[in-house]
Amino acid sequence: MSSVVQGAPSRWESQRSFDELGRPLRAITFCVVDLETTGGSAAGGSMITEIGAVKVAGGEILGEFQTLVNPHAVIPPFIAVLTGISNSMVVDAPPIESALPAFLEFAAGCVLVAHNAPFDVGFLKHFCERQGRAWPTFEVLDTAKLARRVITRDDAPNCKLSSLAKAFGSTTTPNHRALADARATVDVLHGLMERLGGLGVHTLEELQTFSARVSTAQRKKRHLAEGLPHSPGVYLFRDDRQRVLYVGTSRDLRSRVRSYFTASETRSRMGEMVGLASGVTGIECATPLEAEVRELRLIAEHKPRYNRRSRFPEKVHFIKLTREPWPRLSLVKAVLDDEADYLGPFGSRKIAEKSLAALHDTFPLRQCSERFSRTPARAPCVLAELGRCLSPCNGSVDAATYAAVVRQLRETLLRRPDEVVEAINVRMSALADDERFEEAGVHRDRLAAFIRAAARTQRLSALTRCPEIVAARREDDGRWAVHVVRFGRLAAAGVIPAGTDAHAYVVGLRASAETVTTAPGPVPAATAEETERVLRWLEAPGVRLIDVDGEWTCPVAGATRHLALHDAARRSRESLVPFADRREISTVHQPVR
Repeated sequence: MSSVVQGAPSRWESQRSFDELGRPLRAITFCVVDLETTGGSAAGGSMITEIGAVKVAGGEILGEFQTLVNPHAVIPPFIAVLTGISNSMVVDAPPIESALPAFLEFAAGCVLVAHNAPFDVGFLKHFCERQGRAWPTFEVLDTAKLARRVITRDDAPNCKLSSLAKAFGSTTTPNHRALADARATVDVLHGLMERLGGLGVHTLEELQTFSARVSTAQRKKRHLAEGLPHSPGVYLFRDDRQRVLYVGTSRDLRSRVRSYFTASETRSRMGEMVGLASGVTGIECATPLEAEVRELRLIAEHKPRYNRRSRFPEKVHFIKLTREPWPRLSLVKAVLDDEADYLGPFGSRKIAEKSLAALHDTFPLRQCSERFSRTPARAPCVLAELGRCLSPCNGSVDAATYAAVVRQLRETLLRRPDEVVEAINVRMSALADDERFEEAGVHRDRLAAFIRAAARTQRLSALTRCPEIVAARREDDGRWAVHVVRFGRLAAAGVIPAGTDAHAYVVGLRASAETVTTAPGPVPAATAEETERVLRWLEAPGVRLIDVDGEWTCPVAGATRHLALHDAARRSRESLVPFADRREISTVHQPVR
């Protein structure tokens, strides 16, 4: 897989975007708007009665806009008292069909500002849509939302426009008339910008994403994002001793890393991490899938303290069906080359134990850990006395009968889990009929753990048996992303350049791909999480299989068909109801030639 480290030149170095540079607030033209209406909902039939707006840039007023609007409806008395706008005042006013285009022309090219912007912008959008007009691509700033992040109770009792205007010493008192309220909002906007300027907020992007939880010290580290490319990849935050603090991935490395310093990121742990960071390393990746896989591998390698997930892929558990004269089920932490059958991996021992209990509820294999000879002669255990074990220890079962049960269990693990599903469903139904719902819930959770594990094992094993799969998908930019997967591990990733012979490119990518050797178990060449990411991409819409070495198939009667029904049952709160009849669905994957 290809990689480019921080500082490597890219096509983005020659032309930086506005988002990267940040647009200075002093260079932005704002249009501060306020509306008066007959009610609170445009969708509910309320109409606009007045539009007021002030255009301002660099602290200077460039122009004002004000017009009454004839709503062609009676203004409710309480609205007339509140705003001072009566029915007689709007009789000769222009209708919204004339007033709205005039306002849109006045506001063209500006950043739209309003106090409680969703209200004003919602009305304007509604009437644009009703008139068949396309809503201009205004950027919108809400002074009420911004004030809630900045103003404390010591500054003002609340974030109403009247309270903020007083707090910032506005020369205009809001009076529920559109132009006066817009003028007061201009003073509030300038007051907020002045206060935030002392916190290092100097661009529109920083103002839009400001959060009081991001400290000034964090903002001063914005330079750490410089040199990162606008491309998919992985980023690593490092401390002053070059230890990796955090690993993340993004479709746009520079924009994502920059967000840690411009207030988009407000998680407290991330704020602590940024405070410790002294550098950021970027690894450019050809595709988003390659970035996801690299992230998993780097997290497993460095185990960064600020990554909560994927740090210990080695801490997994498997259920093993042993190979010995009297086989049994055992919880193990690794897969060996011993020809045994394995179910897993499980992310925690607790879930593995639930799945193991589901199997023991169905198949009466011995649960003791001693090694038995072919003709054991011991006293039976408690489970044997309860009828939950075939009891080979005292000769209660012959080898052929025991082997038949083992074969059924192996079939359940590898191909068809119906026996476990049906047995536990019967038990759940009986318990539910007796109103023993807590016990039924225990069996439900065991069944869920087993179904998920079996489906996961079967899907992963199907992919990891294939020596090589080559697949491609057209990306949003029209180019084809190609991935080479060997034994479930991503071995190569690339994007076919425009004008390049696709066949020759794929041949070259396969030749340069990582050499991967198989190993025992359901997840031989990669972690389960990596193989699942690869599977998710391979099964996504639009993916075309170029070549498949081996057979990529899943059991027709496998666990996956039960999984969807079980999840649907849980979502509908019917998790104690036995599964319905299921249709068998074949999942054989064929390459596209």
